[in-house]
Amino acid sequence: MKILINDGFSKSGIDALEKGGFKVINVKVAQNQLENYINEHTIDAIIVRSATQVRQELIEACPSLKLIGRAGVGLDNIDVEYAEDNGLHVINTPMASSSSVAELVFAHLFGGVRFLHSSNREMPLEGDSRFKELKKAYSQGIELRGKTIGIIGFGKIGKEVAKIAIGLGMKVLVTDNQIISAPITLDFFNGQKTTFTIETVDKSEVLKNSDFITLHVPDQDNYIITATEFEKMKDGVGIINTARGGILHEVDLVKAIESGKVQFAGLDVFETEPTPAVQLLMNPEISLTPHIGAATKEAQDKIGLELAKQIIELLG
Repeated sequence: MKILINDGFSKSGIDALEKGGFKVINVKVAQNQLENYINEHTIDAIIVRSATQVRQELIEACPSLKLIGRAGVGLDNIDVEYAEDNGLHVINTPMASSSSVAELVFAHLFGGVRFLHSSNREMPLEGDSRFKELKKAYSQGIELRGKTIGIIGFGKIGKEVAKIAIGLGMKVLVTDNQIISAPITLDFFNGQKTTFTIETVDKSEVLKNSDFITLHVPDQDNYIITATEFEKMKDGVGIINTARGGILHEVDLVKAIESGKVQFAGLDVFETEPTPAVQLLMNPEISLTPHIGAATKEAQDKIGLELAKQIIELLG
């Protein structure tokens, strides 16, 4: 059986698939050439990330396809219901990248509360001529310990964020449309474990009482954070979005930063990827990363092996 890997894949995953008897084609095929390529090479399965769209038209036009694999969590770029209704397997890797995304949340948070996103821009330009002034400007940071983090969306990544927050001594507020409560288990270096049960609360409570808010929801039809929600937040709140572009109203975010309602933001995802709005890229109060939440070596290995295992079980 032939598997097309269209958006990149770990070597460990490729090795596992080849060992399982599959022919792996690891090339990047342009979206407008994908239909022809799949049909010409009689591709049985395609593995994608977020860049490649696997919509109804493509599925309909490629009868050889038996499986669509998403090397990641979200399935927004795949017409899952249509694929499954037509007998295709649709698989993803919901657990593999949770820790990586959660750690990126705190990379943005640690940077934000100590102004690293700003000082790393200023120091190369003026560190030798305005050192004392910059030291004074960036000497009003705060600690995360004892502060309240609000988590909107309590899936696998939201739970990993809660674990790190608890370890840091933060207070945790969580809201989720479907989850009422969930156990959180912290594994320590010496083999000990501690389990907490976290009860979710209403979204308005999270908005009102959180010092920092981080978003962990799937793709939505509408924004979940707009000017209306910003108005309900504490003055000087920090906002992190490593989930999806299009759930946080970016124009409203910039306005909230300008008014002082939001002290800083950390963005890994954008409404107009891969060309984020210039007003975001140039804003000194926004910490920016180019959609790298799941892009750690460890996560990519886990994703590759997890997908390979599922494919071998389903098609082997």
